[in-house]
Amino acid sequence: MAKPSTPKPTESELSILQVLWAIGPCSVRVVNEKLNETKEMGYTTTLKLMQIMTEKVLVTRDTSTRSHIYSAHVSEDVTKNKLLNGFLENTFQGSAGNLVMQALGNHKTSPEELEKIKSLIKEIEKSNHGTD
Repeated sequence: MAKPSTPKPTESELSILQVLWAIGPCSVRVVNEKLNETKEMGYTTTLKLMQIMTEKVLVTRDTSTRSHIYSAHVSEDVTKNKLLNGFLENTFQGSAGNLVMQALGNHKTSPEELEKIKSLIKEIEKSNHGTD
């Protein structure tokens, strides 16, 4: 029997997951305070979203203390890869090259980022030539 797929998080759910990935298990209050550093969100909205995320098994909730502690149940890498692969397929017909060209053409890239990109390309070229 196939394992059920983890649902794709919404934009708001992804913001909550990013907080949990960055700081680890914490209360709704802590998550809400972190979210409010960049975008105003009410405590009850954050609570409701985290309750929904628990039902969707995106987060887990430890109820052993008065203040419930939430943890990300999905890994950051797996989630980002899943979202990126879906975006790549749906927007760029599966072409990573088109995605990169669009991103580099539309945004200012720092010299440090360009060096990292060049290094990554060299690594990919080495690994591709090693499999010939």
